[in-house]
Amino acid sequence: MSAGKKGSVIFSGFRALGLYSNHLAHVVRFHKKHREFYVITAVGQCFHTYNVKKLGIVAVSNALPEDISCMAADRMLVYAAYGKVISAFAKNKEVVHTYTGHQAEVHLLLPFGDHLISVDKENVVIIWDVESEETYLQISFDKVTFEVSAVMHPSTYLNKILFGSSQGSLQLWNVKSNKLLFTFSGWTSAVTVLQQTPAVDVVGVGLASGQIIIHNIKFDETLMKFQQDWGPVTALSFRTDGHAVMASGSPIGHIGLWDLEEKKIVGQMRDAHTTSIAGLTFLHSEPLLITNGADNAIRVWIFDIGGGEGRLLRHRIGHSAPPTKIRHHDQSGLHLLSSGQDGTLQSFSTVHERFNKSLGHGTLNKTKAKKKGVNHDTAKLPAITTFASETARQSDWDGIIACHRGFLLATSWNYQKGSIGTHKLEPERFNRNRSLNVHATAVDISSCGNFAVIALSSGHIDMYNMQSGLHRGHYGEDKAHAGPVRGVSVDALNQLTVSVGADHLLKIWKFKSKELLHTNSLTAAPASSLLHRDSGMLAIALDNFTVHILDMETRRIVRRFSGHRGQVNDMTFSPDGRWLITASMDCTIRTWDLPSGSLVDCFLVDAAAVSLSMSPTGNFLASSHVDGLGVYLWSNNTLCSMVSLRPLPADYEPTVIMLPGSCPSKDTEEEEVLDDDSSEMVEYISPEQLDEQLVTLSLLPDSRWKNLLHLDIIKKRNKAKEPPKVPKAAPFFIPTIPGLVPGFALPETPAAGQSKVVNLGVLAQKSTFYLQLEKAFDSCVYDDPVKLVKELGPSAIETEIRALSPDMGGDVRVMQSFLKMIISILRSKRDFDLAQAYLALFLKLHLRCIAEEPQLMEEAQRVSELLQEMWISVQTILNQNICLLSYIKSALL
Repeated sequence: MSAGKKGSVIFSGFRALGLYSNHLAHVVRFHKKHREFYVITAVGQCFHTYNVKKLGIVAVSNALPEDISCMAADRMLVYAAYGKVISAFAKNKEVVHTYTGHQAEVHLLLPFGDHLISVDKENVVIIWDVESEETYLQISFDKVTFEVSAVMHPSTYLNKILFGSSQGSLQLWNVKSNKLLFTFSGWTSAVTVLQQTPAVDVVGVGLASGQIIIHNIKFDETLMKFQQDWGPVTALSFRTDGHAVMASGSPIGHIGLWDLEEKKIVGQMRDAHTTSIAGLTFLHSEPLLITNGADNAIRVWIFDIGGGEGRLLRHRIGHSAPPTKIRHHDQSGLHLLSSGQDGTLQSFSTVHERFNKSLGHGTLNKTKAKKKGVNHDTAKLPAITTFASETARQSDWDGIIACHRGFLLATSWNYQKGSIGTHKLEPERFNRNRSLNVHATAVDISSCGNFAVIALSSGHIDMYNMQSGLHRGHYGEDKAHAGPVRGVSVDALNQLTVSVGADHLLKIWKFKSKELLHTNSLTAAPASSLLHRDSGMLAIALDNFTVHILDMETRRIVRRFSGHRGQVNDMTFSPDGRWLITASMDCTIRTWDLPSGSLVDCFLVDAAAVSLSMSPTGNFLASSHVDGLGVYLWSNNTLCSMVSLRPLPADYEPTVIMLPGSCPSKDTEEEEVLDDDSSEMVEYISPEQLDEQLVTLSLLPDSRWKNLLHLDIIKKRNKAKEPPKVPKAAPFFIPTIPGLVPGFALPETPAAGQSKVVNLGVLAQKSTFYLQLEKAFDSCVYDDPVKLVKELGPSAIETEIRALSPDMGGDVRVMQSFLKMIISILRSKRDFDLAQAYLALFLKLHLRCIAEEPQLMEEAQRVSELLQEMWISVQTILNQNICLLSYIKSALL
């Protein structure tokens, strides 16, 4: 398949991390067979199913064409609406029914027995037959007098549906006879929630005014009223485990707990979510409350202590605002550190969600933050713009250093403790004048984990000790750069520090003495820099959208890459330093091959990638995107299959690739027919011999020829300690022909009239290899015997060569033919290793016989001369290559 069709040759979407919930209310289901509760949350175009027991993900649905607008579920199916269409999913994954007929976007769904009720934005209610997908009934309401805003089925009310409106009134309908039974006048405020209480005939009504009404619909009588002070009621739920308690959700993330017997508030769960409470559900007959919100979080609360409030039992949380910087934390490639616009630093595991952890929110005073809570912390720090991590000493002290937007100080973080660290690193030079608008711009940690280098927008670069947090000096007499420093890096051996600044200069310093060693002028102001410590290659992204590669050893720009049409947001190297992968505001992700200096892969994404990180093991590329809450993994196809990489043309137009979902994606393009232009990226198949002047080795595994001289030792080692025991009744087996390719030996039926006397000459049968050597003696064409001996295993080869001797029923003529076969292999300059191995075994077995036969001595002499001539040729080629490499190496130095 061509690169244009595939989009990306190297990378394919694997899965998304850190996506758990959006603004839609969750759905809870009970599985009778498993006897377990499941919670379903919508995430963009698909939904996730988690078990409540451990909040482990059990299923991810297939993606819909658009984002899900509302969800509902019954015992068998999950219903998800997108736009004007409703889809029904079976087994939490596959679409089995599709309902089309709405003329506007669907925003309410209610499963009702064998039917499904849906309401769209144009106030049309359609009742569907689930199995046949046909419309059973359609009701149209006048939008001015009754705009449907909530819908529910009152328990035990046969064929009855209760509708709530934005005008505040309620209507009870019989959907079988299509009749309006009763209209409730309402409470002069829009109905936002309708919820059945544990009592028959009694309904909980949530209003936009914050009022909660417990109403008896049989007698049209209000039993009790509650007032929520946090705005409209977003969700209601009632406990059914023996406690008469109601929970209500609010738009600011607080949950109110109300005692229905005492008719008063008994608890407040403040800041349960950082955004509006999308949904809350008390599990049936259990003291567990499940909540979700648009802050990308699912939480399970347990009510097992006095006081009425629940404590957090388990949760799944991601970033509530888009991540801005992602980096792999250690060499295993299993943990991704991610900083988001929500101000948190989080760690996502590529193995399982249970290994995820949040390091919390940045704060100037950790003790006060614990007491006041994140939302009320006056010393809260803004979002992290960039950070660096090192694992060498993370068990002894903090191993992460981070810069905050607009802040001068840098903070240390402790990965193992999962919290902000002990040090606030700030230079003393600005203590007198804090009104200066100076902030930290770039940071790096030495590979030993002992030192942090922090660059500032004022042009200063400071070094700190990670253990004590003490200032250990600065680079330059006063400033390192005349303008803001855009990037700083320390090499692998703590010998050099390299920095790039807005003054268009790149400077290399001695790490310890802070002495300036080298200055290089850049063609434009740099935006960022990245050092690959193992190879010593420094990538510099410039403001003119080009990327330059500097070799730290020669201190020269060795590559210049141009092609991006927007600001380069981030860069990452492959572990071997061969590729540089860049992400830009032009929505492309490009892979540059450093040795060839060319673009080898490019693809488009819907939203521009703001950060990239290649796994230290090379198996995944991680990306975060504009306005996206997740971290997306792309698998490296070159590790699993043969990928032919060729430089892309200058006019190459990349295709858009969808971001991966929360489960591994399947390749849907496998069955597509290849186009005529697919030859652009054909797999390169190496011929048997590149050049007739070169000596070529065979492609056979070492086990087929390397142990030929040691077979006697191997047999002795593998000799059985006891003789094999004959089974009482041996099973029937068809006799097989020896060899690597299995074949059955068919019994020969004696011809009619043939004598039954055994012919002793038959016992000395000639093998196929023996016959082919005899045949090739005169023609001198040895392709067939060479092909045959390649297919044999070591033991079979020894048997065949041993059988060539006259003592074993062979012939001197055939032994001479074998030596001619070796000459033929050597002259073809192919299978050099096989020829050596076969000849060595032949000489080991038949050396005495060769010495006694003049014909064999003469042929062996020819083989010896040819071997000597060939080895001189091989040695000459090797010496030329060694000389060329030495010259190139000395030129670079």
